[in-house]
Amino acid sequence: MTVDEAELPTVYLLSGEIHFTDRPGVVMTVLGSCVSVTLFHRRRGLSAICHGMLPHCRSGQTCSRTCAEAAKYVDCSLLAITSRFQEYGVVLSELETGVYGGADMFGSLAGIKTSVSVGKQNIEMALRILEREGALVHTMDVGGTEGRKMYFNTGTGEVTVVRLQPRVLLAGNNGKRGPK
Repeated sequence: MTVDEAELPTVYLLSGEIHFTDRPGVVMTVLGSCVSVTLFHRRRGLSAICHGMLPHCRSGQTCSRTCAEAAKYVDCSLLAITSRFQEYGVVLSELETGVYGGADMFGSLAGIKTSVSVGKQNIEMALRILEREGALVHTMDVGGTEGRKMYFNTGTGEVTVVRLQPRVLLAGNNGKRGPK
């Protein structure tokens, strides 16, 4: 976060939340296998970010902004956000978008390699929905085995990503964290 950004209001986005705004600020979130998608419309000064935990809703219902759990799912949260931009008359191809997160946190910690991790499924869903809605992806920082702390400047659309080193609890060390 820059010195100028430190003076802006900060929102901490939790997993399963969406933030849509027309005001400058900084949205901070921490990602593991979850995916955040940032959307910014420079001309209108509108921005949004989601923190999706799972790729898709299994309820069988159509995604809706009024659904209490929509923000938990990558597909539902992106459909809610793109719908909101369209209500403002924004052409989705004009959005500056970024996709972040989707690490293989669980398989890497356990030393297990799964065929398709939750993180990878989240990434694939985000890209599929954005393509279907006509929003072009401009930046990506996805995959791998490290978590990420990210800062989204809602006034400029800029994103800063800090990679987090995994910490592993070692057996027999009385609950103390092992070496980094």
